[in-house]
Amino acid sequence: MITLQPKRGNLLIAKPSIIGDISFNRSIVLLADHSEEGSIGFILNKPLDFTLGDIIPSVPADFHIYNGGPVEQDNLYFIHKVPELIPNSIEISLGIYWGGDFNQVAELILNKKLTSRDIKFFLGYSGWSTNQLNEELKLNSWVIAENIYKKAIIEKDYHSFWKEKMLELGGEYSIWSNAPENPSFN
Repeated sequence: MITLQPKRGNLLIAKPSIIGDISFNRSIVLLADHSEEGSIGFILNKPLDFTLGDIIPSVPADFHIYNGGPVEQDNLYFIHKVPELIPNSIEISLGIYWGGDFNQVAELILNKKLTSRDIKFFLGYSGWSTNQLNEELKLNSWVIAENIYKKAIIEKDYHSFWKEKMLELGGEYSIWSNAPENPSFN
């Protein structure tokens, strides 16, 4: 049963029922866009094993890179909370922005005017075609939640994020909060 309708800025919390899905197991996705044409989001809690400087040597910064989702994983995306510094940004909601002028981002990082508390980088994104997300919601793959963190979500500790959301949901979800990521390890 869908309680909230998906909209820009909402969080999609992977339900335990999608265990085994390599891309989305224990994921929390920020919806960057949702319309009749489809939906786009970024997984907030799946860090990769390299930094911005590893993939763009001309910007030798130790900003973590996250797995944004299974679509276009060879492209770099970013969300941030400083639209006054990054031209051509698109507001998602609640003071969170998507994209903008990457040359300006690189310059700001090199001049130490942008920190990891301001911006989050992703390889790839999560994408759903027309009605695909609604179908996944009907199949109980996701819980929709309001983004209570607003723009501070960029700074959120990813290690315990999914567990924290399971405990907040309560009931049957609380039990899943302490389950091993791979149930066969139990």
